[in-house]
Amino acid sequence: MLNGIDASTLSFAQPFYLWLLVVPGILTVLWAWRVFRRRADIRRYRHEQVLPARERYSLLGELAFWLCPMVAASLCIAALARPQALVTALVRTGADIVILQDGSASMYVNDVKPDRWRRSVQFMRTFADALAWKNGDRVALALFAHIAAPQLRLSKDPNAFFFFLDHLGEHSPFLLANDPTWDTNIEEGVYWGLQLLNRDEELFGKTKNPKAFVVISDGQAWSGVVAGALKAARGRDVAVYVVGVGTSAGGLIPEPAAREGVPAAERIRAVLDRGSLQAIARAGGGEYFEVGREPDRDIARSILAGIKRQAPVLHVDEGYEELYWYLLFAAALVLCLGTVALKNGAELWWQVVGVAGTIVVVAIALG
Repeated sequence: MLNGIDASTLSFAQPFYLWLLVVPGILTVLWAWRVFRRRADIRRYRHEQVLPARERYSLLGELAFWLCPMVAASLCIAALARPQALVTALVRTGADIVILQDGSASMYVNDVKPDRWRRSVQFMRTFADALAWKNGDRVALALFAHIAAPQLRLSKDPNAFFFFLDHLGEHSPFLLANDPTWDTNIEEGVYWGLQLLNRDEELFGKTKNPKAFVVISDGQAWSGVVAGALKAARGRDVAVYVVGVGTSAGGLIPEPAAREGVPAAERIRAVLDRGSLQAIARAGGGEYFEVGREPDRDIARSILAGIKRQAPVLHVDEGYEELYWYLLFAAALVLCLGTVALKNGAELWWQVVGVAGTIVVVAIALG
């Protein structure tokens, strides 16, 4: 939603307060007269000066402080008049987002805390918090290792999504003791994501929502099979964003439970395959991000911004918006700037009185 304020429609809901501007107006005229007198005195002092060193005088001196309360008072009076203007809002469609979460054995590595799997779940929770669910956004969830395991179809219900996050447990549902867990198959996850979109269209028809996959993984070797899956996604106008989890140093995958009569296998070190993940993002028409490089919320907002840029405009809403908060903020800012010109305790007390007056005006405006 993009807001634009039309300044030509500016009006005041309570214009009778505007007559109070006469008071700071008169004070401003007196202030300007004092400035004029000060400049005349400075010229006379310089003409009559007999000291060998030329004395310097500031442009306004202590008068600079007195200007700030007058300006702040004018802004507060204008705020009391409740200015408002016409605001135009472009209402866009929601987005259909399928989160594809890696659940392979390498996600058990703890090179990020508490481990890659639980760190991924933390990111998914932050991503869901950043969504504007009321604007028609829908989210689906699927896990993948050697095979994919859909968890949630496209849904507008945040409670359903958080329910699945709460029940994913402390580790991936793909157990280390199972051989298929020891394979990362991103292409299978992408194909299942496409099936989730197809199934939604069969049930509810096509939508104008932009579509995207968010792949959360520590990487997979690039292959033609991956390229084929991404090509199929791009053929459906689905952008693929990738979020890397892990470090370049990596860590050892925990040993699975020993099987009777089977010798323990050599432990494997899993590292973040940043290059392959970046290649997947490029081929998928999205972007690559990495957990830990920047706050999760910033990553989530960047992904959502990229997706929403493709959203078409549904309709344009117009309405009047109150603008008095802008004026009150400006008044507070002017009073803060006035402290720069303070020279003695008396002026400081006048500044305190000005701040207190501003607080009173804010209380009246809120009332």
